[in-house]
Amino acid sequence: MCHDTAVALVESVPNVSEGRRIAIVDRLAAALESVPGAHLLDRTSDASHNRSVFTIAGEDGPVADALERLVGVALREIDMEVQSGEHPRIGSVDVVPFVPLGDTTLDDCVGLARDFGRRIAVRYELPVYLYAAAATRPDRVRLADLRRGQYEGLKAEIATRGREPDFGPPRMHPRGGATCVGARPFLIAWNVNLASDDLGLAKRIAHRVRESSGGLPAVQAKGFFIEELGCAQVSMNLLDVGRTPLWAAWEAVRGEAAQDGVELAESELIGLAPLAAFGAVAERAGAPPDATPEERVLAAGRYLKLRDASPLMALELRLARAAGG
Repeated sequence: MCHDTAVALVESVPNVSEGRRIAIVDRLAAALESVPGAHLLDRTSDASHNRSVFTIAGEDGPVADALERLVGVALREIDMEVQSGEHPRIGSVDVVPFVPLGDTTLDDCVGLARDFGRRIAVRYELPVYLYAAAATRPDRVRLADLRRGQYEGLKAEIATRGREPDFGPPRMHPRGGATCVGARPFLIAWNVNLASDDLGLAKRIAHRVRESSGGLPAVQAKGFFIEELGCAQVSMNLLDVGRTPLWAAWEAVRGEAAQDGVELAESELIGLAPLAAFGAVAERAGAPPDATPEERVLAAGRYLKLRDASPLMALELRLARAAGG
């Protein structure tokens, strides 16, 4: 694990395939909060996607222990044989990324991810796939490649050559399916809701703005219809806000929507984002140079029409509060 630094700080953003039964989401959150030194900073649930995203941070040991407890609860409470939702998935705990904070390096987190993947595979007889920087094969770097065919497709193919897991048995867990564990830099998961119910438009915009279609660098995007809001959504992962800042993605989506006479209703942050990401938006919005970090987050929120904008959406401010700083 990451023991080369005096304080090995890491973040993890586990994605769990349950966003409708809030009592179960509460039990998942309680598992993460049950380990001293692991700080649950944020939780977001989406009923259409049937997915919950948790943000935890702390030293590597407590974070890994908390995540192991999360996996145990999820395997008990979520049955992938009956689970369904808009979001692609292969397991009850679908994705567990480790993200370096402070002086911790990405290489540190590669070791942590591989140790953790092996650990939960052995304890729970769970097939585990390594992805992103922790991947041991080039065809497993991208989550989309690992999720090919989703739960149902992987269940049919897991025992075939090339689809076997990195750790654990070459068969799906009877309730929990499989899990992807990886290491990556900070990623911002962010949704932009259109003032329209046109799913086709959201899909066209997503196609135009994502990097794989020749759009914005380090941007992944998909179009969805969000039933509870009655609107179409462009859901994005910003893999490197140094290359494509939040404001650039917002303006690109706004420009594409405007061509069809559609405005942007709001945006929604899934989890947290670093202060620097908000600062770049605040600068674009004309915030004064002497604005406090809290003021910069709020200025960014206004520019992006960010739902429930709060200074505590900034990772550093949330962690400082959780740690009593």
